[in-house]
Amino acid sequence: MSAGAIPRRDPARVMRLHRLGSLHQCRLSFMRQLTRRMARENWTFSRPVFNIDAHGVGHAVYSAKGPDRTYSLVAFAHDLPADQRSDRVIAQAWDATFTLFDGVPDADDIARLRANVPLQEAGRVTAREISVSRANRSVRLWAHFVEALAAGHQPDPARIDEVGYLMRTTAVYGSGKLGAADREALAGREETQAPFQVEMLSVFLTRAFVRDLVEHMARARGGDAAVRLDPTLARQLGIGNSTGLGMAPYLVNHPVLFNNWIMAREEAIARVRSLPTATAKAVAQVRGLLAEMRAQAQTDPSQHPIQIERNAALAADLSALLAEMEARDMAGDQPWNRLFLWAEQTLSDEGQECLASFMLEPYGDLVDGLGACMADANADAARIDGAMPVATLLDLLQGTYGWALALDWQAHEAQARAWYVSEEKLEPRLGERFDEPIAAYEQPLAPGRDAAALAQALAGWDGTTPVAAFLLKHPEHRHMVRRVQISAHAPYGEIRDNTISAEVLPIDMLRCKLSFFGATRFDPRSDRWVRICMYAGAPYPDGLTDDNADLWVYDQTEAPA
Repeated sequence: MSAGAIPRRDPARVMRLHRLGSLHQCRLSFMRQLTRRMARENWTFSRPVFNIDAHGVGHAVYSAKGPDRTYSLVAFAHDLPADQRSDRVIAQAWDATFTLFDGVPDADDIARLRANVPLQEAGRVTAREISVSRANRSVRLWAHFVEALAAGHQPDPARIDEVGYLMRTTAVYGSGKLGAADREALAGREETQAPFQVEMLSVFLTRAFVRDLVEHMARARGGDAAVRLDPTLARQLGIGNSTGLGMAPYLVNHPVLFNNWIMAREEAIARVRSLPTATAKAVAQVRGLLAEMRAQAQTDPSQHPIQIERNAALAADLSALLAEMEARDMAGDQPWNRLFLWAEQTLSDEGQECLASFMLEPYGDLVDGLGACMADANADAARIDGAMPVATLLDLLQGTYGWALALDWQAHEAQARAWYVSEEKLEPRLGERFDEPIAAYEQPLAPGRDAAALAQALAGWDGTTPVAAFLLKHPEHRHMVRRVQISAHAPYGEIRDNTISAEVLPIDMLRCKLSFFGATRFDPRSDRWVRICMYAGAPYPDGLTDDNADLWVYDQTEAPA
């Protein structure tokens, strides 16, 4: 570390659930990594097939050609009765279904996909397909758009602000789901090395299909009187998503990957905090973006008490932050670090993390390269080191899970909840351990409790004994020994809070993961599921340029650094 360099923040501070649930999108978010890459590499886009009838039924193909290969979204549009429309993963019919095809599909491919993709879980795809997804219309907004455009005028912008999307996905599957290509088959490709690039490309192209489909339906109804959607209004539209408990276990089940996401962000924050000076343009850009974020927080349409309270607190924090930036000297003496230290003493977790994300914006040259470090390429990470002495394991256990060892795990409130998979819904659920007969079906999603159990089992063992000898007698602790050893090289991989306590809010885990996707418009519907928007403000494939490939998330053109 060079002189004057600010270190990354302590994992014990960063990895608390309330802070993780306060993260905002940033330059390292996966959507923005993708749009920057596609613009930088001059990807070209085409729509070779659009075979949709007047009832909105048929298929279309959208191709994205990069430097080395082409990917094609194959979209199937359906005439779905209203009583079959559901946001649930276990639904059996949707308004639209999709697959991202590796290459350009021919007629035989389309025929095969038509027989399988609309069925989703009931169908099967092949390694030529790399994602499978589905979406439903926002019924009232869709009808308003079709009626307005068919009648020759634009839809009401206020209606767009209320919802933010014409369709919302209920799942975007990759990594071998339903027979699709495994992650390992794509990991060596430059364009798919960063996490979730396949899924983000699928959603990006889906958004273009949704725009084209609503215009097509308007023409089918209005004929020559119909008009196209105004490009400015079209850019306000994103793709919605309803995300529930099914996403929460992901962060627990992928500690190395999770570590890499957080560590990249923390390294980016540390690099900017370490800068000795800040230009007036950089300061002005951050102030402008923070002011826009404050306006968004003040006008957010969410009706949920959790989000209303958080928006009000964030708006107050940002007012205080903007006033502080106006009053202080932001020129030299590590200005971003001084401001960050002030925020830590003054603002809520939400305000602090908003500043942390936004102060990265002028410094793409400094932080964007960290995106290449966010995948999990360590194939040996889960291998247990049986030769490790018990004393070393105990040191690691105390260092990462000391918070858990201090809890009274016999107290009902400490283990009030249990994670399980519902046979009826086929989704992860969080139930009340002492009120429901679910303990026998519990999933291993309570590392804190299991760490405490491991520590108890290790009591009395000679510190020089190899871990392998301990595991021969106690194989039930293998999974926790593995997590402890992983923490030695993945310090940000573990949530340092009790994931089965009476007070746990799963929505914090959802918010954390979705912030790395680059989601906006967080709209909780409970403490267990949330609606969000993806790509709102982004250019469409036919309008993507270097000038609009990044700061679209703030509904702005590029600002000078």
